[in-house]
Amino acid sequence: MTDQKTVMRALLDGHGQTYAAEAGIGLKDTPQPLYRTLVLASLLSARIRASVAVASARALYDAGLRDPRRMADATWQQRVDALGEGGYRRYDERTATQLGDGARLVLDAWGGDLRTVRERAGGDADALRAELRRMPGLGPTGADIFLREVQDVWPEYAPFLDAKTLQGAERLGLPKDPAALVRLAGDAPRAGVAAALVRAALDKSVVEECRERARTA
Repeated sequence: MTDQKTVMRALLDGHGQTYAAEAGIGLKDTPQPLYRTLVLASLLSARIRASVAVASARALYDAGLRDPRRMADATWQQRVDALGEGGYRRYDERTATQLGDGARLVLDAWGGDLRTVRERAGGDADALRAELRRMPGLGPTGADIFLREVQDVWPEYAPFLDAKTLQGAERLGLPKDPAALVRLAGDAPRAGVAAALVRAALDKSVVEECRERARTA
């Protein structure tokens, strides 16, 4: 039987990059990267390939739509065009509307700064989810994605390993207990652990690759 720690190491070595990092977001506890991560979480929560959501988040940034003020001030067509550049065409028109409405919510309700949401939640994950879900188009899945990605900069929510991450752990033959997974991961960033487990949940080839790498390690 392959050692679970070896499987975890193979997973993290090959797939431990956060989705925020993949989208070019240098995540830290400041307004712009937090907002970009929220947009990314919204895109990732749709029934579309993660690679397309990541590419579309990059395209929005490249189009200058990198903070809530610029997103709100952009025309609907500018948002549609940026999403199209990233390949996000199936939901582009509806998402363009939601991004505009959401940007205005961030500005009006949270002063353009998601750290306001953090302060209001006071370390309560359920309260944070409820506040985030005020964002148009951001349901429970999107709120969980955001929490997974920000847990290293908002450590009061770490380790945040939701149902999707535990599904990935099960497919890899790893424990479904968050505390046990954290022990296996050692000092690896928690957001990277979560992202790697999600990739295993979404892609059978990731599971096969990690098991093979672990067998030959």
